[in-house]
Amino acid sequence: MPWSVAPLRLGRSWVLAADAASLAARWDRLLRTDDEADRTALFHPTRARTPHTAVAQLPGQPGATTRFARERGRCPQPVRIAHGPYDQQWLIPDHRLIDAARPELWRVADEHQVHLLEPAREAPPRTGQRGTRAGPGAPGPTAPGPAPRPVVPASGSRPAGSGTPPAGPPPTEAELSFAALLPDGHSPAGRPGRIRPLYRRPGAREPNIAPGLLAHLARRLGREVAADDLFAWIAAVARRGPEGATTVPLTASPDLWEAGVALGRRRVWLHTRGARGGPTPGTTGAAGTAGRPRLPGGQRPYVRAALAGRLAPDALSYDPEERVLCLGNGRISPVAYAAWEYHSGGVRVLESWFERRATPGPAGTLDAVGPRDWPQEWTSDLLELITVLTLLAELREPAGQLRKELADGPLIAAGELAEAGVLPVPDAARRPASVLDHHEEGPEGQFALL
Repeated sequence: MPWSVAPLRLGRSWVLAADAASLAARWDRLLRTDDEADRTALFHPTRARTPHTAVAQLPGQPGATTRFARERGRCPQPVRIAHGPYDQQWLIPDHRLIDAARPELWRVADEHQVHLLEPAREAPPRTGQRGTRAGPGAPGPTAPGPAPRPVVPASGSRPAGSGTPPAGPPPTEAELSFAALLPDGHSPAGRPGRIRPLYRRPGAREPNIAPGLLAHLARRLGREVAADDLFAWIAAVARRGPEGATTVPLTASPDLWEAGVALGRRRVWLHTRGARGGPTPGTTGAAGTAGRPRLPGGQRPYVRAALAGRLAPDALSYDPEERVLCLGNGRISPVAYAAWEYHSGGVRVLESWFERRATPGPAGTLDAVGPRDWPQEWTSDLLELITVLTLLAELREPAGQLRKELADGPLIAAGELAEAGVLPVPDAARRPASVLDHHEEGPEGQFALL
C-alpha cells in the first residue's frame, strides 16, 4: 500500500469531542464572545490557523470559506471519526479550525473506503497507568492486545472462563488498526504513524496496491485476488521487522492464503464495528455474519447498575473475580479479563477510552464545555467496545497458529516480485491520485476544479 498520509493535526483540541452536542455548545460559546481578544484566546490561534486565516473548503463538507472572524452562522454538522485505534469521536468538519486536515483523505472518504493505521516505527511504551505494572510480559508498542495478568492471587486462583489471562503475543506482531470512518491517526503512544487508505479514488476505484501485485498473486495462488482480499491478508499476518518497519510475508500456499484472508476479514470487521470486512462469505461464526459485532448469549455485557452523573477520572476499576467493570456506582458485567487488559501502544484501551470522557478540560477554555451527566450514548459505545475487544482477543490463538504455518510454508520472495515488475514501486503510486469529478470551494468563495 504505497500511498500513505500523515495523521491529522488539529491544532486545537476543542474541535474534537466524545459527543456532538458539546461541539455545538462550544461553537456557540465562541461566537457569543464579543470581546475580540477573548474570542481569539478561546479560538486558540496557531501559526497555521487564526480567526483571520483564509482557507479552502474541506472536501465533501458544506462548511463556509469566509474568514472565521466574520462567522455568525450555526455550527457545521459534526462528523464521526476514528480517534486512535479503538475510539470514535465527533469532529467539527471546518477547515478553518483544523491546522492540517489532510484534504486528500477527505476526497476519497466514502462508504467503500477502509483505512489501515500504521504506528510509528519506534513508539516508546507508556508506564505508570492505574493498576498496571510494567514488566517483561507487559505489552508495548509492538504488542497489541491483552497482556498477561501482572499479579496472581496468593491462592493461585485465576478468574474462570473467559476471564483467564491469555498468553501475550510475540514481540514481532505489528500493531495495526483499521477504520471505516475517516481516522485522525492519533497514537496512544504519542508518536504519529501513517494512514493508508485502501482506495486512491472514491467509489472503490484504483486500489492503493503496488501495481501488478494483485495479478501476480492471482497467478501464483491460482485464484482471483481482490484488493480487499490483500487488505485482509495484511490484517492477519503483518509483523514488525528488526528496524521497526511493518512487513507483510506473502504465502504461495492457496490454503494458507484462504485461512489468512478469512482471519483478516474478521479482524477488520471487528475494528470497523461491522462496517467493513466480515466473515468469509458462506461461513458462520459465534458473532454472526452481518451487522455489528455481538457476543454469544451469556457472554454479552449488560449494565447492572446505571451509569449516572459526572464520573471522576479515577472512577474506573475492574473486579477480575466477578468480571465486573465499575464506573463510580455504575456496574457492567460480564466483562472478560481479556477486554480489560487489552492494550494498544502500551496503554490499556478501556482506561484510555474512559479518561478521554471523564477528564474535564481546563477551566476557562472551550474544552471545559461538555455534558453535565454521563450520556446514554457513551454507555452504548462502551458496551460495544467491550464486545470488540473481547472478540479481538479470541483471534490471538488462531493468529499465532497461522504465523507458525506461514513460517513453515512456501513464501513469495522480494526477488520474485522484482522479476515480475512489481518492485520497485513507481513513485507515482506513492502520491495521491487526481480527483477530477467534483468542485471544491476555495478561500472566500472561490472555486477550484481538482
